[in-house]
Amino acid sequence: MPVNLDKPHNWKTDVALSVDMYNDWFMNFAPKAFRDTRIETTRSVLATLAATGNLTNLQPIVLRAHPESLSTLRMSTCPPIAVDRLIGLSGASASLVKTMEEGKLPARMNATDFNANLLKIISIVQRMADPDIFVWLGREAVATEAEVLRAATIVADRLCGAVANPIIRNAQEKRQLAAIKAWLEARQYRQVPNGTRFDAMPPGTFSFRMNVPVKLEGGLQTINIPVDAVIKPHGSAAEELPIFFEAKSAGDFTNTNKRRKEEAVKMAQLRSNYGGQVRFNLFLCGYFDSGYLGYEAAEGIDWVWEHRIDDLAEFGL
Repeated sequence: MPVNLDKPHNWKTDVALSVDMYNDWFMNFAPKAFRDTRIETTRSVLATLAATGNLTNLQPIVLRAHPESLSTLRMSTCPPIAVDRLIGLSGASASLVKTMEEGKLPARMNATDFNANLLKIISIVQRMADPDIFVWLGREAVATEAEVLRAATIVADRLCGAVANPIIRNAQEKRQLAAIKAWLEARQYRQVPNGTRFDAMPPGTFSFRMNVPVKLEGGLQTINIPVDAVIKPHGSAAEELPIFFEAKSAGDFTNTNKRRKEEAVKMAQLRSNYGGQVRFNLFLCGYFDSGYLGYEAAEGIDWVWEHRIDDLAEFGL
């Protein structure tokens, strides 16, 4: 039985309440999530500065040992350099730069070519290093501890500013899953160990961020679809599939409508592999308007509003 998708007369009120809930969380908790990430990022920047002699001794050996430091170096220039801009300016291999941005080294590049590419990157960083941040560059006196910490904080702010939305989204998702976990455990559900297959879960169990394998059209390729919450209701038969929930939060209406097809594609893939009995739903908090809700309802996707989390019981949980 539908829970919310067939009740459009409630949508306007629920949207307003959901927006209020998200805004309250954002004002009270998002700044802390951002600050905590900035503290960790500052430590990472300080480590890069220490390894490079505070940018006075930038050598290929450092980038080989710490490929993840490339993002710090990009944010140390004036102006900060995006990944594609660095590739264009330096002439370095695009695959090398993008692999290092992921904190890894390229698997198939000989040492000579690798070193030559790193020297190209280093040349750009040294030429464009921000003199207003790294005030010791070009002078005889070495950097003071206060100057280094100030520079690291500024670079960390740049790094965090570039990924502010993902930081907030990840913090909100953790909070949403914690709310689901508390609700389930209050009703004697238990979390299964990591590695448990979704179709081997006993009744009365749940898991988070579980991969569900599906074969793409043609059956030649199998991919894993990540599902935020997978719940096997009490009393369900062994052959019954668990219920899938995707935790969704949004701080504005524009992005939700841009991304609303994602859930429909995910459900279509699940149903094409496991049949029409697949139950795929959303757990919503934030800016989801009637246009978004109508689209999901038309695709047969139901949802639970976080401000009415007890609606989970109406799914048989």
